[in-house]
Parts: sequence; C-alpha cells; structure tokens
Amino acid sequence: MIASLRGKIIEIRDNSAIVEVGDVGYKVYYILREFGRFQKMKNQEVYLHTFYYLRENVAELYAFFEREEKRMFEILIGISGVGPKGALNILNAASVDILQRAIAQGDSSVLTKVSGIGNRIAQKIIVELKDKFGAEWGRLGGDILGESDVIEALQSLGYSRTQAQEALKKLPENLEKTEDKVKEALKMLGQG
Repeated sequence: MIASLRGKIIEIRDNSAIVEVGDVGYKVYYILREFGRFQKMKNQEVYLHTFYYLRENVAELYAFFEREEKRMFEILIGISGVGPKGALNILNAASVDILQRAIAQGDSSVLTKVSGIGNRIAQKIIVELKDKFGAEWGRLGGDILGESDVIEALQSLGYSRTQAQEALKKLPENLEKTEDKVKEALKMLGQG
C-alpha cells in the first residue's frame, strides 16, 4: 500500500497529476477544487497523503494535501454504492467540515448536488454516518438542531449555506437563542 508520496509535481491534468518520486512518476487523482493548489505547487516538492485503490482490473492512486480529506475519502468509499470517483466528487462539493456537519444534521442537499449521487445514495450515506459525525459534533459543543434553524434563517435572507455555516462556526458560545445567533451571524456576514 502506498500511504504517502514526497516528490515533485511535474505534470497536471484536469483531474490528475504526475508526481515524480526518485525516477518514478506516479499518476494521482485529486479533488478538483485543489486544481489551483496543484498548479501553484508545480515543479516543487510536495508531501501528499495517498490512498491506493485496487480492484479487479483497476489500480489507482488518490492524493490529498490534508489528512482529514483522505480520512473522509476512506469513510465514503466504505459505503456501498460510493466509489472513489463519487467520493472525490463529494469532497469537491464541500469541505470535510461542511460535509460532516451536513451529515450530522441529516441534510442531504450537499450530497445530492454531486453528479452521480442521487437521493437514495445520499440518504444511505447519512444513515450510515449520522451517528458517527453527530457524536463528533456533539463533543465539539455543536447544537445540531439549533444550528440548522440558524442556517435556514440566514439562507432565507439570501446567504449561501456555506456562508451561513462559516458564520455559525465563529459565533460566541454564550448565545443560546436562535434569534440571537442569527443577529450575531448577520453582523459577521455584514463585515465580510
């Protein structure tokens, strides 16, 4: 198993890159939203977390700058019906943080935006992972049900889900009422 690579990015394609390690070039697939980062790092040495995917007639290497992305990728491909390309597409749609929160809240909208992920697969992902991520968010002090009300209120005021979630993460912990959280989030969003 190839768990990581340290080498130079020598070629970048639409969804893959060639990383030269020693005299060997490894073709790695990456999250498309990382295209700019790969471009910026071309001809420079990088360290990548990798996952070697091997099935009957397929051998592919997936690369991630962040360990959390690799971990989420491994969790997603462990779900029946989600292959590596689907997992990459899911990670392309949203950050790990946003995906975990959406799954913990039972919000399938982030997942169903992904090409190839229909409502059935999205619900399956939520059912299989909700308890896992719900427990993680609970340990971090997240009031999942209260937060969804704040997100919905901000979305109804014209902010994107991502903007609402980012503002929510920055709210002071002493706010308990939904309306107070919305007011404080609006102040933050107004400054940005």
